[in-house]
Amino acid sequence: MVSQGVAESVVEEKSSVRSSTARSRELGEELRRVRHRARMSSGFVSEALGWSLGKLSKLETSSRGTSAWEIGTLLGRCGADKATRERVMAIAQESDIGSFLRLHDGSPDSLLALSLHEQMALTVAAYEPLIIPGLAQTEDYARALGGDEVVVEARLARQEVLRRPGGPETVLYLHEAALRLVVGGRKVMRDQMLRLTLMCGWERMSPRVVPFSAVVGAELRGSAGLLTFPVPVRPVACAETDTATVFHDDPQVVAACEAKMRRLGELALSVERSRAVFARWADVYDREVR
Repeated sequence: MVSQGVAESVVEEKSSVRSSTARSRELGEELRRVRHRARMSSGFVSEALGWSLGKLSKLETSSRGTSAWEIGTLLGRCGADKATRERVMAIAQESDIGSFLRLHDGSPDSLLALSLHEQMALTVAAYEPLIIPGLAQTEDYARALGGDEVVVEARLARQEVLRRPGGPETVLYLHEAALRLVVGGRKVMRDQMLRLTLMCGWERMSPRVVPFSAVVGAELRGSAGLLTFPVPVRPVACAETDTATVFHDDPQVVAACEAKMRRLGELALSVERSRAVFARWADVYDREVR
C-alpha cells in the first residue's frame, strides 16, 4: 500500500508538470548551466536538497514550475555568484505573459534565449531590411558593423548551428537595399556577396533577396525572426533593436510574424535568382576594388 507521504509527493509532481514556454526554457537552461559550472551531478544536488531526481530534471528541462525560494536554494547550493543569482532570480520572478525582453550585453548573439532556441529549432526564418542577416555575415562584415572580437566570435558560433548535421532549415530574407549599402568598404562587400553566393548551395540554407521592385508594405518595414520546433513546443518570434531583443510565444504575435514571413516568401526571389543577384554584386564590388 502506498503511504500518504509518497502519494502526496506523486500528486505534487504530476500537478506541477507543465508545457514549457520560451521564458521557462531559458530559466531551465540557466539552472542547468549553473549546476554544470559547479561540476555537481544531478544526483548529488538532488540528494543535498532533498529533491527527487525527477524534480531537478523537470526544472532544468522547463517542464515543471517551482517557487523563487526553491530556485534561490538551488543557486546557493551550487555556489552561484552574485551576478548569476541576480540574473536567474530576475528571470524566475518574471510573469509568463507570452513576451519578454532581454537587453544585449554588447550584441544579441550572446543571449542565451536566442542561442538556446536556435539550437532547438526545426526551422529558422529571418528578415533584415538594411543589413545582411547576422546568420550570414562574414567576419569582416560583422566587425565593420561595430562588433569587437567577442561579438564577432559569438556571431560566428551562432552560424555554426546552421551547418551542424541535422541543423534547422533556414530561410534568410534580405532586402536588395542591404546589398547596396556599403559596410566596411568595397572589399568587405565583395567578400560578403561571395559568401552569400556560396550559401545558396548549402544544404538546408536559402538566402533570398526581396527586390526593389517588390510592392512596399508593412511586412518590409522591420527586421524579424521566427523559429519553429518539434511538437508540442510552440513557435517563437523575435525582434531585435539596437539594445535589446524581444521574444514572443504568444499565439497572436506568432501568427502575425508567420503572416509576415509568408508575405516575404511571396515577394522574394527564388534561391537561384538570388544567387545570380549576389554574384552580380560580387562582380560589381570586385571591379571597384581593383
